[in-house]
Formats: sequence, C-alpha cells, structure tokens
Amino acid sequence: MNGRWLRGIPAICVLTACGEQPAPQGPPPPPQVTVAHPVVRDIVEWDRYTGRLAATESVEVRARVSGYLQSIHFQEGQLVEKGDLLAVIDRRPYEAELHRAKALREEAGAGMERAQALLAQAEASLTQAESARKLAKIRLDNALLAVETNSIAQEQVDVRRSEFAQAEASVGKAQASIASANAEIATANAAIHTAEAEVERANLDLRYTRIEAAISGRISDRLVTKGNLIQGGSLGATLLTTIVSLDPMHVYFDANEQEFLKYLRLSTSGERPSSREYKNPVYLALIDEEGYPHQGHIDFVDNRIDTNTGTIRGRAIFRNGDLTLTPGLFATVRIPGSARYDAIMVPDAAIGSNQSQRFVMMVDDTNTVSPRAVTPGPLVDGLRVIREGLDGSERIVIGGLQRARPGSVVTPVDGTIEVDELDDHLPNDYQPLPEDEWITVDSDPLPEDETGNDR
Repeated sequence: MNGRWLRGIPAICVLTACGEQPAPQGPPPPPQVTVAHPVVRDIVEWDRYTGRLAATESVEVRARVSGYLQSIHFQEGQLVEKGDLLAVIDRRPYEAELHRAKALREEAGAGMERAQALLAQAEASLTQAESARKLAKIRLDNALLAVETNSIAQEQVDVRRSEFAQAEASVGKAQASIASANAEIATANAAIHTAEAEVERANLDLRYTRIEAAISGRISDRLVTKGNLIQGGSLGATLLTTIVSLDPMHVYFDANEQEFLKYLRLSTSGERPSSREYKNPVYLALIDEEGYPHQGHIDFVDNRIDTNTGTIRGRAIFRNGDLTLTPGLFATVRIPGSARYDAIMVPDAAIGSNQSQRFVMMVDDTNTVSPRAVTPGPLVDGLRVIREGLDGSERIVIGGLQRARPGSVVTPVDGTIEVDELDDHLPNDYQPLPEDEWITVDSDPLPEDETGNDR
C-alpha cells in the first residue's frame, strides 16, 4: 500500500522528502561581442561627381556660298578627317564669275599700259618742248642784243619773242599731259587692285563650292539632299550636317559652394594644388565599367558660381584613342578632394545613429561598453573615414552591436577590420601632371584648298 502511495506522489516531493534541494539559478554570462582597433592608414579622398561627356570641338557644316547641291561625299555617321571632301555645290556660276574677274583684271592691265604709253609720249613732248624753248630763248636774247646796235629790225625781235612764248606754252602743255598721264596710271593701278580683289573673291567663292571637314571626328546625318538650293553666307546659311571630335574628350561636372570652398581652403593652406593653376589628375568611369579605367586631368574651372544653381562648373579632359567615350554619355568622375593624410577608418556597420548624432560603441579595459560620438567622412576602400571622435587606439565593437548596451559588461572577442584594397582602383597618392603629359586640343589651322585655281 505504501508503494502505491509513493507512486502517486510527484518526484519533487520525493526529493524534498529525501532532503535534496534544486541547484540555484546564477546570473547569465556577459554577451559576446567582436572588437577591433580602427584602421589607421594613409589615404587620399577622391570626391565623386556625375559628369556629362562633351566633344572638345563641334562644327556645324554650312555652305559659304549659295547654289544647288551637286553631290554629297560622306556616309552618315562615319569618321572623317580634317580636309575630307563632304559636298560640292554647282561650280559653273562661280567659274563664270572667275572668268569675268580675270577679264576685268586684263582690262585693267591694258588700261595701265595705255596710261604708261601716254606718260611716255607726254615726257617725250616735254623734252621736245623744253629744247624748243631753249632755242627760242637763245634766239630772243640774240635779237635783243642786235636791236641795240640797230642790226635787226624791231619786228624781228617781236617775232623771236612770240616764238619763245609759244615754246613756253608747249612746255606747259607737255607738263599737263604728264600730269594727266600720271592720273591715268593711278586710275589704272586702282582698277588693277580692284580687279585682283575680284579675282581673289571669285577664287574664294569657287573654292567654297567644295565643302570640306573643318575638324576630324564623327559626322552626323545629312540634313539636305543633293539637288536642293542651299543658302550660303554668314547669316541664314543652310545647315548640312554636324561633326564632333572624339579624341580627346571633355567631361563637365558641377561642384556646389561647400565643395568649392573646401578646395579653395585646401589650396590656400598649401594642402592641395589649385586646379586653376595645376593639372590635377581625374579618373572617370562609364556606367558599365568597373573601377576607373580612364585617367585625365582638369583643364578648366569656371570663373564664377552660377547664381541659379549655386554650383561652379569644372571640366576635365581625357584621351580617347579607342573611341569608347562618346559625347552625351553620363560618367562618374573622381577628383582629389584632399592631400594625402593618416585617416582613421571603421566599418559602416560599426557606426550607429541616434537622431542626428553618429556614434560607435567602445569597450574599455573593464570590458564595459560606452558610446563615443564621431563625425564620419567619406567611404574609402570599403571603410568609413572618421574625421573626429577617435584617435585609433580605441577598441570598438564591430560585431554583435545589438548586444552592446551602454554601461553593460561584455565578453570581447578580438576581430579584424578588413580593408578592401583599392576597391575602386584609385591611388592613395597623387601629383599634378607634368607639362609633357598634358592633354591638349589640336588647334592647327584649316588645310589649304588645293584646287589649282589662279589666285
């Protein structure tokens, strides 16, 4: 019967009756967190911008003379070289105008020859008149001496005086003829210059019937087909097509006022060379490219802040030998935003936020957790730069952050902060480019049009 009673009593009662007590429940162990020292290393901050690619040169192909479009000599969208023939305007009216101008030049030359002949004739007449005047003067002087001795009648003296007066008149007439001939020469000379100018203008117009590429690059589509009458000149000239250069290539980007002032302060303090005075390096990537495979340099910074946008425009230039860069594409641009310096960096996951304040959790020598306010900077090599709040000697929580309560004791486990070495393939140092590495735009004059025409 006692056995049946025991089987009905709970086991705890049995144990209690035997004098055995349950083990006391102790406090839980401190939570485990992963800690590490911040990474301290030399870096350069590369500021990121979104830019738009643009051709360094762009030309609207327009006719300089009017006429019917006779032929087109380019394929739409093809690459062209400077001086390539693009189109031809009907040359016949301009050839006729050139022939007319040449005829006027020949006529002006004949007028010069006629004026020179008149001058030679007048000079000969003057020589003859001066000789006759000299002879008449001698005969008059002799007659005046003879009349004093009554060797000659007075009537003879009057005849000699009349002959001398006629000789004087002949000299005056010859001198007037010379003056008239010189005036004819001046007129003929002016006519020659006018005719030569007409020939030069006609030659130019004839050459302009050949429309050639002003730059090397890629040509657009045809806006006018052959057979159409096109308008030339400087105003209202017909647009035939456009050409954009491809190598090198510009990229434009805008920096806000805060960024502009940062660069200005860095330049003033000597920490970073001014991009107005030095060719600071720039890296570029297209939307589908990894890293930043294109390297160039800044070649222009605008002279004022745009009051509408509050930004200032910058421009960089890049070589484009493989023609990957195309005008109009968006691109990511990286420019140096600092000098090289020792940066303190932590993982983004180790940074918490409390309203507007950012902080990291530190573990001291007693394994007690305490928050530390920090000022984060940019992301470099996969880690966040800490501008203020840490000196690199602290142990910060990088794992199990949710278990690290301020004031609590934890069990720290040493971890390692991994650095993604050059995750964007940007260097940790830079220097302005030397002059022999500058990228410049070809500014050679247009090639002469060798048409064989008389100029």
